[in-house]
Amino acid sequence: MDHFQYRHGILHAEDVSIPDIAAAIGTPFYCYSAATMTRHYNVLTGSLDGTGAKVCYAVKANSNQAVIRTMVELGAGADVISGGELTRALAAGASPDDVVFAGPGKTRDELAQALAIGIYQFNVESEQELRLLNAVAVEMGKVAPVSIRVNPDVDAGTHEKITTGRKQNKFGIPIDRAMDIFALGAELPGVAMLGVAVHIGSQITDLAPFEESFDRALGLVDELRAAGHDIRRCNLGGGLGIPYGGETPPPPEEYGRMVKRMTANRQLDLVLEPGRVLVGNAGILVARVVYEKHEGRRFIIIDAAMNDLIRPAMYDSWHDIVPVVEAAPDAPMTEADVVGPICESGDTLAKGRPMPPLAPNDLIAVRSAGAYGAVMASTYNSRPLVAEVMVRGDQYAVIRPRQTIDDLIALDQPPPWQQAELE
Repeated sequence: MDHFQYRHGILHAEDVSIPDIAAAIGTPFYCYSAATMTRHYNVLTGSLDGTGAKVCYAVKANSNQAVIRTMVELGAGADVISGGELTRALAAGASPDDVVFAGPGKTRDELAQALAIGIYQFNVESEQELRLLNAVAVEMGKVAPVSIRVNPDVDAGTHEKITTGRKQNKFGIPIDRAMDIFALGAELPGVAMLGVAVHIGSQITDLAPFEESFDRALGLVDELRAAGHDIRRCNLGGGLGIPYGGETPPPPEEYGRMVKRMTANRQLDLVLEPGRVLVGNAGILVARVVYEKHEGRRFIIIDAAMNDLIRPAMYDSWHDIVPVVEAAPDAPMTEADVVGPICESGDTLAKGRPMPPLAPNDLIAVRSAGAYGAVMASTYNSRPLVAEVMVRGDQYAVIRPRQTIDDLIALDQPPPWQQAELE
């Protein structure tokens, strides 16, 4: 469920009319619903009641300060992948005690940054990273809290580009090497080997891969404890999918029941890293029709493009697209490609989609765009980044202003030998 609904034929975000926002700030823009984020967070955490799990919002899904702050106010920590995301999370109010630093390519500077502030945990993904983290920690007089991310070689059944738990993926340490890595870590003075972490991908729509990967990770915990390691934590990652089109992901309640069943009586501090499931359906991308073109196919050309929302081009992903003014019940529906103005054939948000008649300046909404939308946007074709808006009840606020072309050009720094010519 989300809070984008038609009222008297007009799409609203909570109690705010989408056309009113478009009239005030122009198009395209992202619009997020605080109520939807709150509902999704409460449903997920409610399903985990009694586990004591630490829920760390995956900042990569949507790193706008207002979004992170919403999660922090609800009680979430932060799962970060870079020093930049760490800085963003702290700026939004996240406590270092609730920050998990994941990712396979942490640099020396990033490790030092996280050590200096005292984060909750590093999810270490290679022997090389473990050795580097130890060296940095020793130099700083620190001991780094570590969970080893293991690769369980489980196929998540998701898109090739977002599966992370198979042996051919770049993530984690092969689970059959884990005992050796923990033995190494036990000898290093700058790390405390506290836990096991696992994460097998994103947009997972079946509980079976989760259960298989959790079973392998928890089995490793048992082996490590039997070998004398003091394993206190287990990071179960994220990846629970949302219904973009025809997917039917399991509801959070089923996921929570599985986590409870598998971790019962194990005396483990659990960590979860949800992202998409919290914010995906909490956002839409609003665009305006430029015109229609009929040349053997029906093309609806809009003012949003693949630089604004790259998921369809990158992942062949499906997003429902609806008119902001609801179509009449008897409106003819004909197939159309919804496309942007960029000079790439991949600049297509939908293909062969049944759509009602649309005229220039009509508004459309691309649904389920709250995750991996604005955060993955670019300025290709010198298209400035679009505005982002958050709605709460009958209020809305611009939470990232629309970039201007002057803003974009000002980022360029001509070399000294061109300055005189330009002046």
